[in-house]
Amino acid sequence: MRLTIFARLTISFFTIFLIMGTVNAYTVWKLHQVNRETAQIISIDQRILDLKNKLADSILSELAYDKKYIITKDPVFFDQLASAENEFGKHLAEAVSIADTSAKVESLGRVRSHHERYQSLVREEIEQAKRNPLYIKAQYEKEKGKVIDQILEELKVLETSSQQDIYGRMNTLKDAAGSAGTLAILMLAIAFVLVIGTSFVSTRSITKPLAALMDKTKEISKGIFEGEINIPSPPELSELTMAFNVMCYKLKRVDTMKSEFLSTMSHELRTPLASIKEGIGLLQDGVGGAMTEKQKRLLAILSEETHRLIGLVNSLLDVAKMEAGMMRYDFQQESLPPLISKVLMEMGPLIEAKKIRLQTDMEGELPLLSLDRERMLQAIRNLVGNAVKFTPEQGQVKISVCRKGEGIEFSVNDTGFGIPKENLTAIFEKFHQPPVRTSEWGKGTGLGLAFVKYIITAHGGKVWAESEPGQGSTFIFVLPLRPVA
Repeated sequence: MRLTIFARLTISFFTIFLIMGTVNAYTVWKLHQVNRETAQIISIDQRILDLKNKLADSILSELAYDKKYIITKDPVFFDQLASAENEFGKHLAEAVSIADTSAKVESLGRVRSHHERYQSLVREEIEQAKRNPLYIKAQYEKEKGKVIDQILEELKVLETSSQQDIYGRMNTLKDAAGSAGTLAILMLAIAFVLVIGTSFVSTRSITKPLAALMDKTKEISKGIFEGEINIPSPPELSELTMAFNVMCYKLKRVDTMKSEFLSTMSHELRTPLASIKEGIGLLQDGVGGAMTEKQKRLLAILSEETHRLIGLVNSLLDVAKMEAGMMRYDFQQESLPPLISKVLMEMGPLIEAKKIRLQTDMEGELPLLSLDRERMLQAIRNLVGNAVKFTPEQGQVKISVCRKGEGIEFSVNDTGFGIPKENLTAIFEKFHQPPVRTSEWGKGTGLGLAFVKYIITAHGGKVWAESEPGQGSTFIFVLPLRPVA
């Protein structure tokens, strides 16, 4: 049984009171625990400080006995050296066993490493002295002195760390135990945070369905009618969600009917348009007799407009096939740069006529992609054609192709008027065009970018636009390296 909004709020407030009582009890218990463990915490740090002093004394003793043994070769000094080494190792092991922070453990680890290096140098010098009494003693003295300095420096770091821990813990314990006002404020703050958290959780079940409705509304505004909202919610919101889902279903049916109508209309128009085109062609060939210049101009205009209508009808049919998932693709291993070069060669005259500066940046040795050559050419023609069309004379168009992670990225940048931010997503919908800024906008059908989106999506890629009004636009798509399933 789903709870109503009133029941949810009642349970939430009751939970808040329980949280406040629990926080108070936990705080009192925590203070008792801190005081009980204070002696143990401080004794650890103080013990480490004592062991630090013993470690320093032991290493200095090792150094002294080492020098005496090297000079006198007296076995007594060698035994004392070994005893000092054992004492150092015992103190170090104890310090490691009680170290309670990673900084102390790491510092003691470095001390152990330096000490092992020192022992190695001592043994090496002793063996060298036995084999060659005239060995270079200064070299060993310098190296051992350096290691001793490193050990003493690391012990100072250990001492500083322990002292900081002691001071920090003492201040914390003093503040926690000696300030009832601070404790009260702390408990109030904790309770406040938990109350806010509980309120958030309780209201989330109310706001989440509303947020889902808002998101779905935005999708509908973009022409996306797929999917339903199925989120557990209070009865009041459940009824609203059900009504919203019914509305989405009806809008989807209307959109489907519209697409089917356009598809049917386009199919029915193809035959008469083809007949009209052939008839115009026959008249232009003189089948109907001689014509005046005015009649020839009229037929030329009719031929051009008929060709444009046939192209529009074919585009509508292609869009209908793509929407229905009936478009067939012939995927082959192809390289993207040659396709771009082909499109640029086709558009060369228009680029030269508008005196547009064309820049290309294509990485060499790009991997092959699984492409439908003709469809990909169609997508590239639309993107490059738009960039050239909407770039003013003596403007600039830049085309880039590069490896991007597990895919290949294509981008075309122009210096046109740009596209408002709110239209960057909608321009990929069929029949949608940004607000008219130049005479070129009115010449399109609003299907070019829809084609691009369908084609790139069918190739497993993504396409998007980036733009700032007055600063040009950049259209980008990324195709995956893996074959399309």
